[in-house]
Amino acid sequence: MRLILPKMAVIIKLDITYCQRRRIDVKKKSYPLSKVYGLLETGPVVLVSTAYKKRSNIMTMSWHTMLEFEPPLVGCVISNRNRTFDILRKTGECVINIPTVELTEKVVACGNTHGDKVDKFKTYTLTPRSARMVASPLIDECYANLECRVADRRMIRAYNLFILEVLKAWIKPTGNIPKTIHHHGRGNFSVAGKIIAFPSKMK
Repeated sequence: MRLILPKMAVIIKLDITYCQRRRIDVKKKSYPLSKVYGLLETGPVVLVSTAYKKRSNIMTMSWHTMLEFEPPLVGCVISNRNRTFDILRKTGECVINIPTVELTEKVVACGNTHGDKVDKFKTYTLTPRSARMVASPLIDECYANLECRVADRRMIRAYNLFILEVLKAWIKPTGNIPKTIHHHGRGNFSVAGKIIAFPSKMK
């Protein structure tokens, strides 16, 4: 028995073959390079607190990544136009504070104001607490706080990249999975969902 395909089926087959040969995915479209960070930068939005000459500051940050397990090393990109950049370069110390979704409005407000003009702790009713290892304050309302010092300065000039070592970590033992916020660019955020557990060989 001879199978005769309709002309339309032959055309579709040829189109698919052509796309495969040209490495074109017919289901996808080109994406602007200026928006790529929104695809990869999905770690929790944090508040970086610093202190210099008895004055504290807070900066909202989402460009960070873990670099090492122990001692914990964190890479942070901080614009040289921010007051936090100058303070961190001078003092070599900061605290990475991790807020939950309930603080979203204050997190966004801190990111939209300049520390030279606004005392963000007072303006946004955030509570400073003394840290153990650094002079920068903890933000009490955040569920976790990481006291950090600059461990490597070699990439600051070229990339505004600070390598921070976590000296002391604090966390509120609520027993619940914290709902953190994650920035996707242009004022868009997602909230961390449920955790899915699978067997792992890592200790």
